Amino acid sequence: MDKVKNENLIQKTKIELLLLQQPQQQQHLIQLPTAVRMSFSVLNCYGAISLSTPNNFCFPIPNFNRSRFNSQAHSNSQFHQNYNLVVDVDDTNAVSSFNRMLYINPTPPIFQFNKILTSLAKINNYTTVISSSQQMELKGIQPSIVTLNILLNCFCHLSQLNFAFSVLAKFLKLGHQPNTITMTTLMKGMCLSGQVNKALDFHDNVISKGFQLDQVSYGILIDGLCKKGETTAALRLLRKIEALMVKPNVVMYSIVINSLCKDKLVSDAFHLYSEMIIKNIYPTVVTYTNLIYGLCIVCQFKEAVGLLNAMLLKNISPDVFTFNILIDGLSKEGEVRKAKNVLAVMIKQGVKPDVVTYTSLIDGYFLVKEVNEATYVFNTIARTEVKPNICTYNVMINGLCKNKMVDEAMNLFKNKVLKMD
Repeated sequence: MDKVKNENLIQKTKIELLLLQQPQQQQHLIQLPTAVRMSFSVLNCYGAISLSTPNNFCFPIPNFNRSRFNSQAHSNSQFHQNYNLVVDVDDTNAVSSFNRMLYINPTPPIFQFNKILTSLAKINNYTTVISSSQQMELKGIQPSIVTLNILLNCFCHLSQLNFAFSVLAKFLKLGHQPNTITMTTLMKGMCLSGQVNKALDFHDNVISKGFQLDQVSYGILIDGLCKKGETTAALRLLRKIEALMVKPNVVMYSIVINSLCKDKLVSDAFHLYSEMIIKNIYPTVVTYTNLIYGLCIVCQFKEAVGLLNAMLLKNISPDVFTFNILIDGLSKEGEVRKAKNVLAVMIKQGVKPDVVTYTSLIDGYFLVKEVNEATYVFNTIARTEVKPNICTYNVMINGLCKNKMVDEAMNLFKNKVLKMD
């Protein structure tokens, strides 16, 4: 934990130094938002984030001309295209290209710089994006709306909401009109940092100023509520958005269905699934995977397998996550034969088993005392492209010990685990 804290402190210091090096007018902008005090912690592999914000934190949302904002719909779609553009370069080449462009005369158009900044943001090199945008300004290259949105997105991913709001202030200083992307990114930053209620207040403020948010905006808010465990509030928001001229989509429904299933409210999840069908919102593999997960955690495996078959009949291809959920659920209940049958369907469908698939089967075989089968599956992994991970070894060692094969467990530990990188 000390190492994580030190790394975060170093990262935050780098950002602060970069911003303090900017011209005087930008330093003034940085002081506009209320400072946000943040603590960033990563739990397990799921990246849980906690963030604390002062109660008096306020959002600097000015009055905007609604008609002027609405006229920017096309620029929003252009930003989506630019922002999602994949530039096939690594960070070293991207920075080198960026630095060369700074000294080209005449200066290349701003969208060329934005492409490189986007490529860096896509590989999570957020601090480099921030320093590069500062270099642009020192060379007198004025950022566009797209540039500022990229910069704002980087601050949000670094949990630096105070600096993110300073970018919003810079929009106004430069005469730019913040767009839906801007507001959605800010809401996403608050949700990622656990400040969902702040994001909802911000949403209400934005709507009152005449902004029209979109499906992405509401998908982020619904996801934030569900991750916070407020499924009922997420469902209320799903019901509310149609009055705001936004049509609910499959992503929103799938998020709420997943949250209901995690709460073991599987019947409610299926009611929502039926509502989707009635509204001609067609379920995707994600929707079905969430429902299968829900059925597995309430031990309704027959229904889960039936839903898998229904997917196949509708030509919706299950992915590795779908199969793994079912195989893991069956294995944990000791239904290893059925799990193996699902594995056979998985392979027939052209879906490659991964380390999770095999680890679940090994665990299942140990559960029913079939040690030889568990060992066979473990040895089979070595002949495939799949590499056992620490979880696989833990399952093997635990299974061998429970079956009084301590010497074999010790040999596995010495010969494999201690040699792992």
